[in-house]
Parts: sequence; C-alpha cells; structure tokens
Amino acid sequence: MASQAAPTDDPELPAYAGGAALQHRPWISQSHMSSRLDEVECFLSNCGFDRGPWLVAAFGTGILCWFVLPAPAYWIAFGAICVAIGAGCLAWREGRFRYPLLRRAAWSLTALILAGFLVIWGKSALIGTAAISRPISGSLVGRVLSVEEQPAFSRDRLLLAMREPGTGRAIKVRVNVSTRFVRNSQGLLIAPGALIRFHGRLVAPAPPMFPGGYDFARAAWFSGLSATGSVTAPIVVLAPGTSESENRLARWRSELAGHVRSRLAPTEAGIAVALVTGDMGSIGESDAQAMRDSGLAHLLSISGLHVSAVIGAVYVVILRLLALFPAVALRVRLPVTAAAVGALAGIGYTALTGSQVPTVRSCAGALLVLIALALGREAMSVRLLAATAFAVMLFWPESIVGPSFQMSFAAVLVLIVVGNAGPIKRWLSPRDDGWPMKLVRALTLMLVTGAAIECVLMPIGLYHFHRAGVYGALANLVAIPLTTFVIMPLVAFSLLLDLAGVGEPVWWLSGEAISMLLALARNVAHFPGAVSAMPRMGGGHFLLFVIGGLWFALWSHRVRFWGVVPAVLGIGGLLMVQPPDLLVSGDGRHVALVVDNGTKLAVLRDGVGDYARDSLVETAGLQSGTMALQDWSGARCNADFCMVTVEKTGRIWRILLSRNRAHVPLASLARACAASDIVIADRYLPPACSPRWLKFDRQALARTGGVTVELGNATFQSVAQEQGRHGWWRSAQGG
Repeated sequence: MASQAAPTDDPELPAYAGGAALQHRPWISQSHMSSRLDEVECFLSNCGFDRGPWLVAAFGTGILCWFVLPAPAYWIAFGAICVAIGAGCLAWREGRFRYPLLRRAAWSLTALILAGFLVIWGKSALIGTAAISRPISGSLVGRVLSVEEQPAFSRDRLLLAMREPGTGRAIKVRVNVSTRFVRNSQGLLIAPGALIRFHGRLVAPAPPMFPGGYDFARAAWFSGLSATGSVTAPIVVLAPGTSESENRLARWRSELAGHVRSRLAPTEAGIAVALVTGDMGSIGESDAQAMRDSGLAHLLSISGLHVSAVIGAVYVVILRLLALFPAVALRVRLPVTAAAVGALAGIGYTALTGSQVPTVRSCAGALLVLIALALGREAMSVRLLAATAFAVMLFWPESIVGPSFQMSFAAVLVLIVVGNAGPIKRWLSPRDDGWPMKLVRALTLMLVTGAAIECVLMPIGLYHFHRAGVYGALANLVAIPLTTFVIMPLVAFSLLLDLAGVGEPVWWLSGEAISMLLALARNVAHFPGAVSAMPRMGGGHFLLFVIGGLWFALWSHRVRFWGVVPAVLGIGGLLMVQPPDLLVSGDGRHVALVVDNGTKLAVLRDGVGDYARDSLVETAGLQSGTMALQDWSGARCNADFCMVTVEKTGRIWRILLSRNRAHVPLASLARACAASDIVIADRYLPPACSPRWLKFDRQALARTGGVTVELGNATFQSVAQEQGRHGWWRSAQGG
C-alpha cells in the first residue's frame, strides 16, 4: 500500500527525537511505513545514540577484519568493496536519496572500517619484522638495549641489537641469562649500551602450540623482535655502556626495585616492586598463579587502577593543599592546577614503570578524564572511553586482538554503563542517611559493579586463557580497596620516609598489608570450584558475545536490550564447547589424548616440559594434570610406537603414534599405517605409510602447525588455518 504524504508545513506534526532536520520529512511518518528502509530510517531518527563510539567501533572492526582475512588477495578485495560502498553513498546526493541518516551511517561506518583496515595493514608492512630463518647457535656479539631483572627465576632478560649471521641483517633479539653468568657480589655487571659476546642459541619466536593458543610470533612481529633464546656460558663484556648510551630512567627503575627488595621479605617484595616499577620478575610462580586463579592478577600489572590511584591521590592532595591558602584559591583555578599536577604525576609514573603499552593506554585515558574535569565536563562517559580506544588503536592497532586491551576497556565500559544506569543513580542519590547506610550503599555498588565486571571479563578470559577465576568479584571487593588505599600509599610513604632514613616502621606495615593480599589470593584460589576451565572457545561464539556487549553499551534507547540475545547465545555456545579428542604440537613431539569421558589427559611422552604440559591442559580445558599414555587401558605401546583405540559416537578409531626416530622396516610400517585411521610422528614418514584418514608427520606439521582433532565429527583444526598468510606465520615457518 502506497504511503500518503502529509503537508510539509503542517505545524501540528509531531517532531521526532532524531532532531530538527527530520521534523519536516513526511515520509518518515511511522504510520505510513512501506518498506524496511523506511523502518530503519525511522529507527535511526528515534533512537538517541552517540555517533562517536559507533565510529570507533567501526574503526576497530576494520582492524579485526584484517586479522581474520587470510591473504593479500582477500585484503585487496575487502578494500575494494569498502571503496565501492563509500563511493556509492557519496554518489547519491542527499536531495535525491530518501534516507539521509542511513546514507550518512553507511558512508561514515564504511570509511572508518576501511581506515582501521588500512592502519593495521600499513603498520604490519612498515613495522613488521621477520624472524630468523633458522635456529642459530654459537658465539654471538650484540649490544644491550635493556636489562630486565627476574630474581624470582634466578635470571635476567636482555634485549640485544645484533646482526643476523649469514645475512648481516640488523635484528633485535631477547635472551634469558642465568644470574651466575652476569652477576657477582657487587650486583649486575651488564648495563644498557654495553657490547657483549655470548655463547647461546637463538630460535624464531614461537607460533601457537595449538589452535587458539597464545601467538608469541604475532606479538614479536609487531614489536620488532626477530629471535629469542638463552645464554649458556658466562658473558664477556667487550665495551661497557657509557653514561650517554645508558637509559637513566631504566637505571633508576632498577635501583628503586633493588631498594624495595632490600626493605621487604622476598615474597612481599615481589608485589611491592610490581606496584612501584611494573617489574613482575620478582613474583614467584606460585604467588602469580594464586593471583590469577583468584581473579586478582590485574593488580600485579600496572594498569588503569594503579595510574588512576596515583593521579587521583595527587589531584586530591594538591586541590586540598591549595584550598588552604585563600590568596591562591581566589586567583587560581584550583581544579585546572590540580589536574595539571596530577597529569605530570601520571606521566612520571608511566615513564618510571617502563611505558608499556597497557600503562600508556591507562595514562592516556586518565589524562582525558583530567581534561574533562578541568573543563567541567562529565568525567566518565562512553564517548571519552571511545576517544581513548581510538587513540590506542591508531598507534597500536595490533593490541585489539590481545586480552589486555579487551579486558581493560571492557571493565571500564562496564563501570560506565553500570554507573549511568537509572537504578544505580537512584540508589546513590543524595539523602539524609547516616554513615552506616552510606557505607552499605557504597559496598553494594562495589559488589554489583564487581559482579558485572566478572560476568563480562570471564568469557574474555576463557577465550584467551581457557581458564578464569570464579570468585573474582568477591575477592576484588576486598583486594582493590586494600591495594588502592592501603598498600600503595604505605609503599609510597615508606619510600618518602627513606629519604630521611626513618621508613622502617612503615615498611613493616607495608609488608603486613601485602601479606594480607597474598593470603586472600591463596585462600580464594583454593576454594572449591574457584577456577573455571574450558576448552578452546570458538571465534564465532566469542564474536557473538562481543557484538551483544557493544550493542548493549552503545545504545541509549531500550533497543539496547536486544544486545542481550547475541551475548547469551555466545555464552551458551561457550558452555556447550567440548574438548578436542586429540592434540598434536607443531613439531609432533607433544601428543595428548583426552580420555575417560573428558576428565583426563594422556600424554605420549612423560618428559613433557612445564610450558608444553600447561598448553596441553589449557587447550583441553581440564584442571587436572596428565598421565602417561602407555598407562591408559586403551593404548598398546612398545619401544617405537603406540597403537591407541578410541570409541567415539559408535565408531572405533585407531591412532598410531611414533615414540622415537629409530629405524623401522618399511613393510612393517606400511602395514601398521594401513590399519590405522590417524598416524602421528615427529619425523618424516615415507609415502608407503598411508593411513585411512590423516597423516601428520614432520613434513605435514611444518605446513599445518599444531593440530586439534575431534573424532566425533571427524574434523581437525590447525594453527595454519587461523594464521592465513600473515607475515609472522610465513616468517615463523621459514617460508
């Protein structure tokens, strides 16, 4: 039915919430809708929303599209499609196009998607650094760029600039050095700027061991790191670092960390050093694991909490001090002055802690909050958060696929959404209540906010780490105030009193407060069901969760509640994820089978290292340890091979696993392969070995990388399928 146009000059027509520009467009009348486009245009005109955050979300979408698309041909096609859509929108002048809001939305979102796509593509092409083509061993020479002390592991980590043997290419490498090779009774012998000769082994940055694992090769590609390795003999200093070449800030940070370690016991000192300098190398593995399992690991890395605490404390102190002097208060805008001093304190703290990307990101967000306060604007808003996210993605676009970016911005977004919710505002509205009721209201807000943050962060943690703490909201209810208002001020006051040599009593209080934090983490981590472990979460499920969360956060109309649907579907998909039946590492050495109805992990080789064992357990989504495959009832093993029989969905699967590289008669090998559905070996297998379904030998695994196999639906997922033809994967594979 054709829509009837109303007179454009009728003063009785109601105005839409979309603004004055739409008040005289009769074809938007909701009672005369005749097409879906009319409905979309009316929806855009009636639903109040802020364009800025949506444009930033489009910019991030473009970055993600580059990571997801596998090869340059796809990137070119994607760019061409974006250009075509944008050109089509611009070709239709507003007077000829009935849907101006839809036209503007399509053009602006497409432009920002293309901009994000080009930013990450350009950075990868300009900054991406190829890894070394093969492992390097022997005597090497390099210049020290930085030194990271890790006393908890009895080692130091050196960042070196050197030439790649054979090609002469300038490369940056990272090596771990035992403290006995670099220290004596006087302390550290090697300083930034020193030229050293060392004997060691270098390898290319490792790709994920299994699909969905941590991609160190990708992180190294964007950070300019070409190799990692270890030093196996004492280092020879060919030329010491000069005062001009030394990083004075790094030296001050090292001296400050050493001073803190001298004032506290090793366990408490590790936490204090992390809070003061951002160096977590002094924290023992057991304490770090307890903090992770209790949901308190974010307290160890310098982030928005720490930067905000420093800036906020300085802001309040300066504001109160200046207000004590009427002559100053009447002549100076105190909020602006306090904000300026707080900004300087935040920048100094960021520089002191190493200026890592998460810290810089937190500092930038805090500075924007200060600017808003100085200008009398709303300090916490989605638009302000979007501006910070855009700045981070513009300079570090690769961070969007990492857990640090996702978890930090998701947490702040939850704070903003919860804080601006109507029920929360009514709950916190001023009233004539005594201090007990005010305390109850504040604690209730902290509990609700903490629970909301945990609900949002848990799927992100499960997607990236395959495990997450369950009681994080309750633990943070105590840990965050303890860290922000007790531990950090005590440590800062202790350092200040040490200038006069009277800080010992306050250091004792600092140690006791840190001991309370560690005791809380250990107790919570040992609660029944404290840790939730899940297998690798599918990217589609995680994407649904992210889309639902952004939809809910970015709309201000009741339509926002539609975002709950994809978010719930994503979480539901997460809960239905089943562990893979078979896991194979990229070198073929680490093979594991999920047995006993998904409760145990049987590994082929008993001597698996800690990193490989943890990767196997996390990928399988199990909390228990491992058992030897040869001890499982479904396996028959000799010195050379194991034959495993598995029943899955009514079918019997036979899997042949190689245990060593000893010579095997070809005829015997061919018969065993022919009787198997899957054959796995860490060596080359001849064509005569032809199983019924899959053969993963050294040659095949060099192409696929790590593999997970699901026998129930006869499918497998490889690392190569996730990586496509991005530079870090080709570099890691030497091709």
